Amino acid sequence: MSDKHVWDDVLIAPSNILEYDMNLIREKKGFLCDMDGVIYHGNYLLPGAVDFVGWLNRENKKFLFLTNSSERAPRELQQKLARLGLDVDESHFYTSALATAAFVRNQAPGCTAYVIGEAGLLNALYDAGIMMNDVNPDYVIIGETRNYNYQNILKAVKLIQNGAKLIGTNPDLTGPTEEGIVPACRALVSPIELTTGRLAYYIGKPNPFIMRNGKRILDCHSSEIAIIGDRMDTDIIAGIESEIDTILVLSGVSSRESINNFSYNPKYIFDDIGFVKYFK
Repeated sequence: MSDKHVWDDVLIAPSNILEYDMNLIREKKGFLCDMDGVIYHGNYLLPGAVDFVGWLNRENKKFLFLTNSSERAPRELQQKLARLGLDVDESHFYTSALATAAFVRNQAPGCTAYVIGEAGLLNALYDAGIMMNDVNPDYVIIGETRNYNYQNILKAVKLIQNGAKLIGTNPDLTGPTEEGIVPACRALVSPIELTTGRLAYYIGKPNPFIMRNGKRILDCHSSEIAIIGDRMDTDIIAGIESEIDTILVLSGVSSRESINNFSYNPKYIFDDIGFVKYFK
């Protein structure tokens, strides 16, 4: 007896993935794809990444690497993939740093911010006309960084208590690396939220703001797109709430067992991004 079943038209985790109608994926015009835990862990390509990118290019698919990471600019991400052996144009990358800069610029053009983050976030904000200010900024903006320390926290707390608004580039608590799971943006924001009693507004997936921008770049209808990710709490819920078919790969944060912790399901589940090998 097959263990494939249907719940509100969502296919749930069959043991034999060939039970899926793979044509429904193959015929999509556009793909929104996460990077960490899907394409690579740290500086290591994950299984199937080369085949997947090759298939996208051969089939002339529209695709966008939509990442919640705010550390690197699109050009840096392009160069990283090039070092790993993947040739992808810079136009195929969109980050939570770019979305954060666009959101803040729309909310308060010409504002200032105190920023805890890496160059990808700082440059995106500069390009959006947002200046740095550690005295009386309009916003405190936090992304992933290796320069996080107690003095940063004290400064952010004081500025928020004086009226600055708190923004997080994404709501990820953890992220996958070649060395295992590590703290991500929300883990860095949490001490500041707890101390000030102010909740951050998070821009990255599953926020509709970044999803709308991603769909606009692809220039495809929701029904023509699939989103591929390794996280139930960001990638998959983002797709469900945007009416986009969802593909969970088990090469990153979420596991087949952890799916049961959520009240929703991905439409498709694969071990890794190499599912294109099942296309006829």
